[in-house]
Order: sequence, then C-alpha cells, then structure tokens
Amino acid sequence: MQYDNWTSGNDDIDEFIQDTQLSTHDKYEVSKKALEWIPYNRLCNIKYNEKIGVFRANWIDGYIYNWDIYNQNWERYDQNMFVTLKRINLNNIKLEVTNKINGNYEFYGITQDPKTKNYMMILSDLCEKCDGICEFHKKFINWTSGNNNIDKFIQDTQLLAHYDLGEALEWIPYDRFYDIKYIAKGGYGKVYKAIWNDGKYRNMLVALKSLNNSRNITLEFMNEIALHSRFNNFKNFIIKFYGITQNPETKDYIMVLNYAEGGSLRNYLDTNHNELNWNSKLNHLLGLACGLDCIHKNEFIHRDLHSGNILISLFNMWIADMGLCKPADCNPLESAKNNIYGVLSYIAPEILRRQNYTKASDIYSFGIIMYEIISGLPPYHDISHDENLAIKICKGFRPRFNIKVPQLIIYLIKRCLDADPLNRPQAEEIYDILHEWINKKSKSQTVELQKQIKEAEEINKNSSNDIISLTNLGMSYETHSEAIYTSRILNFNNLPEPKNSDDYYKQTDNIISGEFSGIN
Repeated sequence: MQYDNWTSGNDDIDEFIQDTQLSTHDKYEVSKKALEWIPYNRLCNIKYNEKIGVFRANWIDGYIYNWDIYNQNWERYDQNMFVTLKRINLNNIKLEVTNKINGNYEFYGITQDPKTKNYMMILSDLCEKCDGICEFHKKFINWTSGNNNIDKFIQDTQLLAHYDLGEALEWIPYDRFYDIKYIAKGGYGKVYKAIWNDGKYRNMLVALKSLNNSRNITLEFMNEIALHSRFNNFKNFIIKFYGITQNPETKDYIMVLNYAEGGSLRNYLDTNHNELNWNSKLNHLLGLACGLDCIHKNEFIHRDLHSGNILISLFNMWIADMGLCKPADCNPLESAKNNIYGVLSYIAPEILRRQNYTKASDIYSFGIIMYEIISGLPPYHDISHDENLAIKICKGFRPRFNIKVPQLIIYLIKRCLDADPLNRPQAEEIYDILHEWINKKSKSQTVELQKQIKEAEEINKNSSNDIISLTNLGMSYETHSEAIYTSRILNFNNLPEPKNSDDYYKQTDNIISGEFSGIN
C-alpha cells in the first residue's frame, strides 16, 4: 500500500486504515479486511434515508479484491455498487470502526463529507432478510421511472419481498411490450392488453391499466396502489400486479397486471349468464366471498367493489383495483373533503352520506353483486344514476329481481344490503353459508335451498319476461342513457338518514316490495 497518495486529515483514521492494510497480506483476504480511504467525489447519487438515519450512495470505483502485478494497481469489482454511509463518532473512532469490522457488514473504507466535515464509514447494504448484500439495492442505479414517489414505491416492494420474487414489483420499460390493443375504458383510464417480452414466462400476455393524468401522480395515490401490491401472494383471489410502466407519449403511468381472458364480471354475465345454473352462480359467489374474506382478515377494505373490477379467467375470479378509489392526480386537500369516488349503484348508503369506509360497506357492495350474478342485470340499469337515486337508496330503495329467487338467497342478500351496517354479515359468515350450501348436501338448510331452487326454476321456466331476453349471444336488455357503471366523483349533500323499507324483512319473495316508492 502507498500511504503518501492519500490522507484523511485525521491521524487516528489514517493509522487505523493503514493498520488494516498492513495486517492483510493474503490477496484473498484483501477485500474482506483491508480498508481504504475513499475520496467523497468517488460517490454519487447520495441520498439520506430518514427511516434508518444513514446515507445511501453509489460507489463509482467498487471495492479492491486483488493486486495486479503487471499494471501495479488494484483490481476492482462491482463498479457503481450500492453502499451505505454511516457517520463516525469522533470521540470513539477505533471502537466504533472495530465493531463494524467484526459485524455482519462488508466494511470497505472511510470517507469525509467536504461540506459538513463528517467522517463516514462506507458499508455494504446488508439487510436482515437477505443476510447478505441485497441484489435489489445493487440494481437501483440501473433504472428510474422519472418520478421519485414511484421509484421509492417500487424499491420498497422489492426490499420487502427479497427472496419471494413473486411479490416484488418492477419498473418495466414501455418498449418491452408489443402488440398493444385497446380493451375498454374504466373510471381510472383505459385498459389494454399486450405481450410482455420479459414476463414471468417469455412473451407473456398482460393487461395494461393506464392511470389518467398520472404524470402528476401524488404520493397519496401511490399509497393506494401499494394496497394492491400487498396482496400479490393471494394470487387465487386478487389480480396479480407485476409492476409499473409509462406511456412515452401521454406520460401517463400504467399498472401492469395479470390478464384475465374472460374480462370483467359484467362482460362475462352479458355473454354467459344464460348458461349459468344455480350451482355455477353460487360457486362464483363463493370465490368472491373467499377473496373478500381474505382482504378483510388482513385488515383492509376494498372501497370500490363492483362488477367492473371483478375479473374472470378460465378457472378464477379475481378482485382488482385494490384501494384505487380516487383519481391518480387527486389533490390531498380535495380528498380530505371526503368526496366519494365510485359507482353509485354499489355504494352503501352510509358512504353516500360521507361516513368512513368500513368492511360493512364492502359487504353492501357484495350484496349488490349477488343480485347481479343471480339476475344477470346491472343494478338499477333502467333508471338514471343521479342524486334522486342516491336519495332513494338512503330511504331503502334496492334492486328488484325480475325472476323467482329462492327465499334463503334473498334473505342473505337482504342482510348484506341492510341500511344499518351493524346488521350486515361479515365476509367469513357469507363464505361459510355459501360453502355449506354448495358442499354439505345433507344439511337441513341445504336441503331446503335445493327445494326452493327447484320451485324457482319451475316458475321461471313457465313465466314470460318482458325486461330481458336471452339470445344465443347472451343477455339483451335496455340500459338507461344515464346509468353509469364506471367510477366517478360523487358529491351529494343533505341525504336522508339511511333506513330499510318498512316491510324489508316482512316480505320474502324479493329484496323490496313492488310497491316501494322510495318515500315511505
């Protein structure tokens, strides 16, 4: 080692570094034991991490690992490597530095901030989960989304995932997608399908969900998207979230999701409802109840559950749009006003009155979806979705079946749609009821349900229906021009106190009576 080429400006630090170098003669031990003085200008992208009180940076040169006898210089490895900078307490330099040498960290050397004059140890970024140098950290220098909030969000998911790569999100360059085709427009933006070159398997089909006006995406909205990523390990119930990309023309950010070939539940019902028997309908509801129970047991609330964000594949029913209940460029001050963002016909009356979202408000949405799967019709499809409908819902107005439905099923739906959130069942109870109906054929309630199903089928078979017609292409029905089934901002004032209709639990042949006017 040549000592006349450098100095730290501190005799104790110079002596300590020189001692580690003199004690290391084995070339294989150099990278592990020999420290070096590292000029501060050989570090870049220096950022402070408030959570753990250290700086993180990239070391341009990388660490020494062998002496090149031909060029009479050190060979270095891992240029632009990610490192941690930890401040040294000058009152006890030797003890603090010695502890780091004997610790789990790779200790490369010491530097000094020329502005603050603080000396800092340069360490590997060893984390508890990896018990080694985190490969994700090392790659952070290789990509950026152009947005600090998104970069931090993706990096945090990667650091939390570590070896469980299925849970880690990634920044995906837009040019890694091809054959991009428009599918539909939703409340948050347009949805496309595309081929992803570098997916879980080569040339993987994925869905691209663009987020309107997201070039100015807020940290608050990124926190909402974070909800979706937390459920990546529940792949049987929640749509898989792979990462984020950006449209280079519109600058809108795009969520990259698993592609559901069956489309939304609404589209699926329009095409396939006439082929669904009662057992198929109950099985779909069971899968949905299982997913919702999973969400609630993890102490989360969906807040925007409707048939447009429930997706169908050959073997699965997936819940999508976890937590996406406001625009991407939502102003936090506007959000604080507690404006509602969703689909009116699925929103619980207490939410329309600006109360906080709860698990019970998700259950109300589930009850509307139960009606939709059984009837095949979108809720309130033949009336305007305006303030008048919101008033009626608060006064006890609910969708009506146009077919005969078993009383046991009607009663469960009524409980879900009860005006009082405390009277609604929990997702686990709904799952247990549906599971018993499907799998425990000898149970008395299941026997009774099968009897009611046969009676309903006979009545429906012999009755004419003027509201809908079944064709070879699926269901055909008229939708009001102002019946809106995409999420939007809803702002209603002075809505009445929620209540059930007067005969809500008295009559059992439908959700509400045919005479209900919305004012009684």
